[in-house]
Amino acid sequence: MEVDKEIYNFGTKERVEKLKKVLEKRQKSITVVMENISDPHNVSACLRSCDAVGILDVCLVYHSGQEFPKMGEASSASARKWVEQRRFNNIEECYEVLRSENKKIFTTKLDEKSISLYDMDLTQNIALVFGNEHSGVSEKATHLADGNFLIPQIGIIQSLNISVACAVSVYEAFRQRMKANKFESSELSAVELNQMLKNWLLK
Repeated sequence: MEVDKEIYNFGTKERVEKLKKVLEKRQKSITVVMENISDPHNVSACLRSCDAVGILDVCLVYHSGQEFPKMGEASSASARKWVEQRRFNNIEECYEVLRSENKKIFTTKLDEKSISLYDMDLTQNIALVFGNEHSGVSEKATHLADGNFLIPQIGIIQSLNISVACAVSVYEAFRQRMKANKFESSELSAVELNQMLKNWLLK
C-alpha cells in the first residue's frame, strides 16, 4: 500500500516502513471490550496482548460510578500508544457502535449455556467482552450480547485473571486468523493507514 509522500516529513524512512508494516497487519474486524476494569495494570496488560496480536482498537466502558483508570509509563502501559481506545459511559452506546460495524458481541461468562472459546469462529467480525475483576461482566452487557463464551478449564478455581483471560482469547483469535490468512491483506484503507501512520509518527 502506498504511503503519502508527506508522511516522510514526520520520521525516517526506516521508522515509516517499520510502522507501516505493523499497521498493514492491524485487524479492525475484532475488538476487545473492557467493562469497568478497576486495575490500570490489568487494562495495560490487555492492551499489550491486543498489540501483540494485531488488534486495532479496544473499547473501554465505565459506568456505575467507575472512572477511567490512569495508566503509567511502564512497558506494558506504553501499549496504549499503539492500540486505539474508544471510551464509553454505558454499554448500550458501545454495543450500538459495534453493531454498526457488523460485529457479533460475545461476553465471557462461566455458564453451562456458554460456548467454548475453541468452538468459536474468531475470524468473523467480532467483539469479545471482559468484565470487572470481582463482579465480571454486568448483567446488562450479558443480556444485550449475541452470546456468551468461556475458556475451558480443568482446575479447581475455574477462574482466570482478566488480563490472562484476555490474552488466552486474543491469541486463539490470532491462531485462527493466521490459519485463515487474515493478515495477508490489510483491513485498513489507504486513507486510514496513512492517517494512523501520521498519528503514530507524532507520538
